[in-house]
Amino acid sequence: MFDPNAPTDIVSVDSLHLSATLGADCWGRMRPQPLVLTLYLHLRPGHLTSTGETDNLAHSVNYGTICKAAFLLAGGAASAVRVVLELPKRILLADSFSMDMTIPQSHSVFDSPRTTRITNLTLSVIIGVNPPEREAKQRVVTNIVLHEGTSHQGSVDHPALVTHVVKRMEGTAYLTLEKFVLTIVREVCLYSPRIQAATVRAQKPSALSFAHSSGVEITRQRSAFKAA
Repeated sequence: MFDPNAPTDIVSVDSLHLSATLGADCWGRMRPQPLVLTLYLHLRPGHLTSTGETDNLAHSVNYGTICKAAFLLAGGAASAVRVVLELPKRILLADSFSMDMTIPQSHSVFDSPRTTRITNLTLSVIIGVNPPEREAKQRVVTNIVLHEGTSHQGSVDHPALVTHVVKRMEGTAYLTLEKFVLTIVREVCLYSPRIQAATVRAQKPSALSFAHSSGVEITRQRSAFKAA
């Protein structure tokens, strides 16, 4: 639990642009794809006090070395590393895919929970109560946040999960966004035992003439649903 009275020392490298092969891209091709890496190095409490008082970088952590090997080159100063990995080309119908995890020094990446975000997944569906909305499909922009446990609880094939959601939702004709969102929450929570909870936000950009969109957001634990 966060203690507002405890000292917090963090150095970061934001949006390091790289290219690597991390699974298939949005077209199913195994080849290098662009990725954006952000690192937050959680230092031992008070570690940056000396640099803050003396203005001498020798007492801090060299930002360049963070890009090469966070724990090793922090010289034992780090207690945890937060990694945010963004893969813009991972999901075909979404703007971006990202994973966010904080890895304590004594743990591996496989032992660390993570938060996965699928940003601006665009679906075209019949939705709404007004007569025109029952006749033509409209865009629904959906953001999905997955709270995942460790690898010991199973694995998640994220592109396959998105394909499952799209196939499940594209034939629906719900009256409300509430039903639309809760259905997606249920589908993703029950997709894998590793998914402990999910937040889904859906917006209808065409719903209101003088507003950007109308939207609904729902968060549920996996335990809220019974597996079929």
